[in-house]
Amino acid sequence: MSKDKVQFICQSCGYRSPKWLGRCPECQGWDTFAAESVSRPEKPRGNSGSVPIPFPEIQADGEARIKTGIEEVDRVLGGGIVPGSVILIGGDPGIGKSTLVLQLLNQLARRKIKCLYVSGEESAAQVRLRGERLGVDSPLLYLYPETSLEPILAQFSSFSPQVATVDSIQSVNSDELESPPGSFSQLRTVVDGLVSAAKTGGFALFLIGHVTKEGAIAGPKLIEHLVDTVLYLEGDSSSPYRILRAVKNRFGSTNEIGVFEMTESSLAEVKNPSAAFLAERPLDAPGSAVTASLEGTRPVLVEIQALTTSTPFGIPRRNVIGLDPNRLNLLVAVLDKRGGLALSGQDIFANAAGGIRVTEPASDLALAAALASSFSGIPVDPDAIFFGEIGLAGEIRGVTQPEIRIQEARRLGFKGCFLPLSNQNRLQYNDKNFQVTGVKNISDFLNTLFPGKGK
Repeated sequence: MSKDKVQFICQSCGYRSPKWLGRCPECQGWDTFAAESVSRPEKPRGNSGSVPIPFPEIQADGEARIKTGIEEVDRVLGGGIVPGSVILIGGDPGIGKSTLVLQLLNQLARRKIKCLYVSGEESAAQVRLRGERLGVDSPLLYLYPETSLEPILAQFSSFSPQVATVDSIQSVNSDELESPPGSFSQLRTVVDGLVSAAKTGGFALFLIGHVTKEGAIAGPKLIEHLVDTVLYLEGDSSSPYRILRAVKNRFGSTNEIGVFEMTESSLAEVKNPSAAFLAERPLDAPGSAVTASLEGTRPVLVEIQALTTSTPFGIPRRNVIGLDPNRLNLLVAVLDKRGGLALSGQDIFANAAGGIRVTEPASDLALAAALASSFSGIPVDPDAIFFGEIGLAGEIRGVTQPEIRIQEARRLGFKGCFLPLSNQNRLQYNDKNFQVTGVKNISDFLNTLFPGKGK
């Protein structure tokens, strides 16, 4: 027999307490505890009958992937959908999560793959309106509006889909629990039941999740541990571009990204993201430089913008969009100390144009060029790209795969690049029409870029 009792559970990390607490001692979150009725079932006794297997005798069968028909999604997933896998997609409200998944299911259904779309937030009529806008027309794509876990699991068992989607997991609840939908107990029970159904039935399952104001998927981290892949759809509401990025992938790399453009009718693939991000680049404006960022196996050229201006306040402001703010502070200190640029009293604004987020240290050299250009008022060469990591001593460190970055720059019409001297010495690339300039430290770089501006 199970015994019901009331406990206070942190909705962020799952910490349990017999009484309400204002601050969670585990995750330090404020006002995160909610009362939930929990049951304590008897521990079952049994024996699975499995025995340890010597490692060389384990059969390593390669998983057969299902191509989605959307190359950008296949790239992020590692080549396609693995049957029996569970994929969690998060993103800001209105970013395009439901649109992307509905397009994906329609493409799969057109390839004679039986798909089921479980809608927990929208009615059938609402989903149909979106489907008409997206051109959904396959008879193998089925819609099932339901918010209760038990009927959903029954449909999975009787309908036997090959690919299914639940939109969203926060709207689904189990009738066996008294806690409201979206609570810790409900999310744990719902996700555990859905994952078990997908693994048992051998069908791929997409789960769409809400995110918190910090940008993380709402609910405990336990959700992300239960699934096989976690994807985030990122983007600025003012920009048409959306970035699909994997933060966890048991069947592929987490370094790949997919790029989409939000149009009036659908989310369209961007096959050439470098050209898209550079389409509106000003050629003769100070404070603009182009870097070659490597996202997995894909080189992406991104415009890095910087603006420096004298501060009217006692403490200068540092505003960053799409870049690591810690890297900006580091580069400002290095340019001030090692490069002779008095940036400590300047308001500084930095931006990765196009709505993309650049975290690779190889973008340091482009950001330093943009800062120096804005501070001096002299535009950099619009036909050159910049990549290289900058250290605290002012040295410019080498980066990986410089040849791929240079090839992408040449393909888009650039005629030169600034890169670390160590990369230039080992460069397996020779083109007389493309000028390669190797720099050793920040002072050498500034003197080469702007004669007389470095130490």
